Amino acid sequence: MTLTNKDLLARRNHAVPRGVATSTPVFADRAENAELWDVEGRRYVDFAGGIAVLNVGHRHPKVLEAVRAQLDRFTHTAFQVSAYEPYIALAEKLNALAPFEGPAKTIFFSTGGEATENAVKIARAATGRNGIIAFTGGFHGRTLLASAMTGKVKPYKAPFGTLPGEVYHLPFPDGEEVKVADTLRMLDFLFAADLPASSVAAIIIEPVQGEGGFRVAPTELLVALRRICDEHGIKLVADEVQSGFARTGRLFGIEHSGVQPDLVSVAKSMGGGLPLSGVIGRADLMDAVGPGGLGGTYGGAPLACAAGLAVLDIIRDEKLVERANTIGENLRRHIDRLHANTKLLPVSRARGLGAMIAFDILEEHGKPGVRAGAAAAICARACEKGLILLSCGTQGATIRILVPLTASDAIIDEGMKIIEQVLAESAA
Repeated sequence: MTLTNKDLLARRNHAVPRGVATSTPVFADRAENAELWDVEGRRYVDFAGGIAVLNVGHRHPKVLEAVRAQLDRFTHTAFQVSAYEPYIALAEKLNALAPFEGPAKTIFFSTGGEATENAVKIARAATGRNGIIAFTGGFHGRTLLASAMTGKVKPYKAPFGTLPGEVYHLPFPDGEEVKVADTLRMLDFLFAADLPASSVAAIIIEPVQGEGGFRVAPTELLVALRRICDEHGIKLVADEVQSGFARTGRLFGIEHSGVQPDLVSVAKSMGGGLPLSGVIGRADLMDAVGPGGLGGTYGGAPLACAAGLAVLDIIRDEKLVERANTIGENLRRHIDRLHANTKLLPVSRARGLGAMIAFDILEEHGKPGVRAGAAAAICARACEKGLILLSCGTQGATIRILVPLTASDAIIDEGMKIIEQVLAESAA
């Protein structure tokens, strides 16, 4: 029986709940680096990277080699039952790479939501406080506490009833309507009206917002948050789930600011395609939780840790931090040309750091207003032409690019050419 996308979509709709959305009608058959082929044999350029999971590309040979070697030894023991060297080795490497000074320790989980939740658990244990401050437009996962911290009601909060309490949100500076001074003023109001600083365990922030539209946290804000956290004994959590592992042109996005966090949540590209997440933190904070208070049956699974070790080697050996900056410069040149071409659907200039790049669909050329909800249609048309592309942003007007850092210039140019074609057709 020959599989088709249409038949599989019908089976999916019958067997899988609609709550888990799929952005394309494409069913994967195989993939290599920055290319994917569907079950009907059609080729696609992949600008999604499994939602920032594939910084080292699909099926990197070194990842496959590491996983196969581990597969021949054992697949699972549970670290809490019989520990194993790859977990320890990966923790040691990340401790040495942590974006803060002093001793570090690392614990592993499976998903980004687990990473952000456990960062909060550690902060609460270390401070004896409950309050958490996050930001509008932020995305920290879909579990209940992670959903509470996520700064967007639909679709992440609306249907799920009462979420965990003592989570508060500040407006994220967008450089236009909300300035850094506005955000800090709202923090003062929060401390005065609802939540004394002495009750706050942690402030969690993405150095570059992912689902929120690839908006970069201003250095001025991060510096101020660090000062406020130091003054009041609050822990600063950098959510690097999407921005980490060379994507922004540094190993961690917060390194661009020079600000040192207390805890770092990591996931996605760390596992090279296998489920792996973790928290890297200052050693004294990480040891605030007693034995049994942290963990998970599959956390830091042997195959995933083997892949994670390979990913760090690939980032180093193939100079992917530097490559991210080169890719970012190329993408910016392409997007700036799109922005300047008045024959195309109007788009903004590029924004982001390194190869974590996005642009908005605008209402009019030369004017700032975005065309709310327009990005999904652009992504759908791109898919029809052989490009897998994702949208994001609080108004659904942002196109984000997460092409693997191992992609060739030719593949990147091919994908950008498709975007140009789609924008031309959409303007007609």
